[in-house]
Amino acid sequence: MDPTISGKAVLARKSMHQNQSQSKITPEKGQLDSNSKPSVAFTHLGCEKNRIDTEHMLGLLKQAGYKVSSNKADAAVVVVNTCSFIQDAREESVRTLVELANEGKELIIAGCLAQHFKGELLESLPEAKAIVGTGDYQHIVEVLQKVEAGERVNKVSTTPSFVGDENLPRLRTTNQAVAYLKVAEGCDYKCSFCIIPKLRGIQRSRPIESIVAEAQQLALQGVKELILISQITTNYGLDLYGKPCLAELLRALGEVPIPWIRIHYAYPTGLTSEVLDAYREVPNVLPYLDLPLQHSHPEVLKAMNRPWQKTITSDLMSRIRDQLPDAILRTSLIVGFPGETEMHFDHLASFIEEQRFDHVGIFTFSSEEGTAASSLPNHVPPAIALARKDKLMALQQPISAACNSSWIGRTVDVLIEKQNPQTGEVLGRCARFAPEVDGEVHLEQSKKIEAGTMEPVLITGADLYDLTGEIVGAKHMVTNLKSPLRENSKN
Repeated sequence: MDPTISGKAVLARKSMHQNQSQSKITPEKGQLDSNSKPSVAFTHLGCEKNRIDTEHMLGLLKQAGYKVSSNKADAAVVVVNTCSFIQDAREESVRTLVELANEGKELIIAGCLAQHFKGELLESLPEAKAIVGTGDYQHIVEVLQKVEAGERVNKVSTTPSFVGDENLPRLRTTNQAVAYLKVAEGCDYKCSFCIIPKLRGIQRSRPIESIVAEAQQLALQGVKELILISQITTNYGLDLYGKPCLAELLRALGEVPIPWIRIHYAYPTGLTSEVLDAYREVPNVLPYLDLPLQHSHPEVLKAMNRPWQKTITSDLMSRIRDQLPDAILRTSLIVGFPGETEMHFDHLASFIEEQRFDHVGIFTFSSEEGTAASSLPNHVPPAIALARKDKLMALQQPISAACNSSWIGRTVDVLIEKQNPQTGEVLGRCARFAPEVDGEVHLEQSKKIEAGTMEPVLITGADLYDLTGEIVGAKHMVTNLKSPLRENSKN
């Protein structure tokens, strides 16, 4: 399980609801269609895995001749791709559905909420004309056709088994330079706090050839940063090849002409020497490791049903830093888990101070019906859990600031994402920042600069979350390279 699904908390700056809150899906410019078929609008809630499912539904509907609208007001039908990971996410999904129903919209409810509650949603919301499960989005055209014919449709498989590939139409909704690629679906782990296996099924990996083929398609579309996602990316291939094959996948993707490949959710068990070697040796793989460790104390990890992690946490961190000295490290943690004592929490606080992660997302425990953790004794009062979260955030903030400051003076590639036309300020990201969850690089730039380009930037300043810098030319880079050579010649 990775807590980022529930909202991507990053210290105090990023709201837990940032990526669960309603977002209007806007396909890339020039990709809207227009004909006599009814228009369909989409609302995306939840994680980036959910976003990819939305993009496939958009692609399938466009291929079938439907008009895909970016404006719900113009749409006859609204497809809401929902999240159901924790209670807050469910409430956000239901709130969105009720608001749209009150506007008189016909609804197709897709995603995790549909998978979770199935037919109950159709019974509870007359405006809901169809429900589509997490393993059934490939049938969206058939579902919509039945809705147009007056049927109410329940298209939710009991056990999700489908995973999309490069042959399934896809209409991307991210900016042109950034794309997510799902390498596997589902999860085989049974963490006591997590409902994901129930919502998404067991792990189903795509073949390496399929992933590389889709990556090549995305390269042709101008993608500069490819983000590999799944529930447990370091377990990629275990179900398909009989062993994890992330290292082999990364080496194959090294042949794809995309400058940055970022991997999300590197579980500790899968970070073998071979995988770390691939991180170091494949030029376009960024040394960015997102490690959802959840906790550090062995007793809490055992209660979380993650006992395999207790003996490798600190050892793993040392091994990563030995093999990958430039590693950028992010983790996600849960405080207030049932039975967490002050001693357990102090152990976690010491772990944070010792390991000095670049980025940390901190969550308070959310009790989910149907999970083993919900029936555990000694639940921590919410006020205490929140106080522990605040304390960890306060511990982490100066660490994050120091990690950012260590980049001052470096010249690094920055992916340009947008420019303020009034002030000229440019926003971009360097390798240490993943989209949405981390910081940004702020650039003062008087000239117009194209989004989606990569520029060499001298980092000149840092704060708790972001960096500042200036775009530099060839002269600066040559001078920078000559300086150490002169020093060496003197010695």
